[in-house]
Order: sequence, then C-alpha cells, then structure tokens
Amino acid sequence: MRLPLIAPQDLTPAQKPLYDDMRKGITSNFNDFIAVRDDGALMGPWNPWLHEPAIGKAIWDLTLAMTANATLPDKVRQIAILVVGARYNAAYEIYAHIAVAEREGMSAERLATLVADVKPVDLDRHESIAYDLAYALSGGGTLPEPLYRLALATFGQHGTNELIYLVGLYALVSTTLNGFNVPVPERD
Repeated sequence: MRLPLIAPQDLTPAQKPLYDDMRKGITSNFNDFIAVRDDGALMGPWNPWLHEPAIGKAIWDLTLAMTANATLPDKVRQIAILVVGARYNAAYEIYAHIAVAEREGMSAERLATLVADVKPVDLDRHESIAYDLAYALSGGGTLPEPLYRLALATFGQHGTNELIYLVGLYALVSTTLNGFNVPVPERD
C-alpha cells in the first residue's frame, strides 16, 4: 500500500470530521467486509480519501448520495459494481462487493463468473442490461445508443442515470484502490 493507514489519534483537524462521518457510514452500511483496522484506522478507499480530506469529502458525499437515492434493486447495483471491479481488476472492490453480494444470496458460480470478467448466463433481464451497460461504459467510449435506449425502456430516465453514475463512482473507487495499491485484508 502506498499510503499509510491513519490511526484516529494521528488525524489532523481537517481529517477528523471526515473520519468521523466515514466511520459512522461504514459502521451502518458496510458490515459485510473488513473496512476498519483494530485500532480504528480506515482501510479500503476511505484511507486514501482521508489523506486528501477536501477531495475525499467530495467523493464520500457522492457515495452517500448514491446510497441515499438508490432506486435500483440491490442485485442490479451489485452486478454493475462487480463488473466495474472486474474490468479494473480492483482487488479490494471485488473483495468487498463479493461479501455484499454473498449476503444478498448471489451464488458462488455467478460471483466467480462476474469477477472473471465474463457475463453470467443466469442473469434476469434487468441484471443483464445492467451488466451490459456497466461493461460497455467501463471499457471506455460512448455508451452505444441501442444499449442506452434499452436501459431507458427498462429502468426509466432516473434509473438509467443512477446506473451510469454508479459505474462512474465505482470507476473512481477502483482507480483510487489501484492507484494506491490498496490491499485486501487477511481473512480469518
């Protein structure tokens, strides 16, 4: 890892409010995977965000807004997030969202296929469109018009917007994780 974890007692005055807000959010929303070291230091993408609190706060606020305003089904969201993680080969993102998807009942076969950067054959219509949209966007370039129209017909404008923003957010998260070489925590 390229940035040291910051123990709570070592936080600067600029980092402390962001740490408190992220720690509260992690405790209430991210319990399926390890995100906090025993001494309270934040792991995953939260640590790099703490190192640049003005930028980190903006990213954290976007993360909170995406969570608070989520309308897409959780399985659709997890498909999109895992597609992005696999496309970026972002180890911590894959680790964390496998844990979330397992809690939601996603099969080991489906998870293995998703993280291998392959489309599972057992996706329902909504999941399949989310997969295709996330896969296309995370490959770069303009989203193909037929896929955009299919997403609109399936999810509506708001749901399509949400899906596009979700892919963008997790591309940012994946880039953060990869840029700072954030490791996957050891499992017991």
